[in-house]
Amino acid sequence: MEILKYILIVVAGYLLGSVSFSIIFSRLLGRDVREQGSGNAGATNMARSFGLGAGFVTLFGDFFKAVAAMALGWLLAGDWGLMAGGAACITGHCFPVFYHFHGGKGISVGAAIGLAIDWRVFLAIVAVFLIAAFLSKKVSLGSVCAAVAVVAFSIVFAVPLPRLLLAIYGACLAVFQHRANIKRLIEGTEPDFHAAKEK
Repeated sequence: MEILKYILIVVAGYLLGSVSFSIIFSRLLGRDVREQGSGNAGATNMARSFGLGAGFVTLFGDFFKAVAAMALGWLLAGDWGLMAGGAACITGHCFPVFYHFHGGKGISVGAAIGLAIDWRVFLAIVAVFLIAAFLSKKVSLGSVCAAVAVVAFSIVFAVPLPRLLLAIYGACLAVFQHRANIKRLIEGTEPDFHAAKEK
């Protein structure tokens, strides 16, 4: 019976993660975000292609689908269920079954994971993201720094093992999804972030 709970958590988490708010919302605006800007199906590319408002709508949608996935996991199986739901959700977000496994880079979902792990971790990674992104003018650098920080601060605040494992998995996946950005950052060719003007 216990295994059935985890199957439900993982399947529900993955399917929730596979719902891409950037693709849905951009199509409502008349264009597919995957054919705009960087081609990434995420909040940053939505802001770059459609404006900050569209970016924030996408961010909140992706954030709360992760909250729902982890809440379901926690209700059914405690911290280990939370871990399973969060890991499944960020996997679905990055590799969505509904969109040929071409999704986002995991940062919006990763922010929700940070909050679920510990509110202090969440505040710390938001601060790291904002400082790194503001100083460099590169959202990708802020994202990678925040991904690394979620593990570091989970260790600092001694979170329970299931939450630490979730932090490690989410961070590794987010860094992997940013591998092209990291290459450009090293080469000095990563562009600065500029949001599109609202229409």
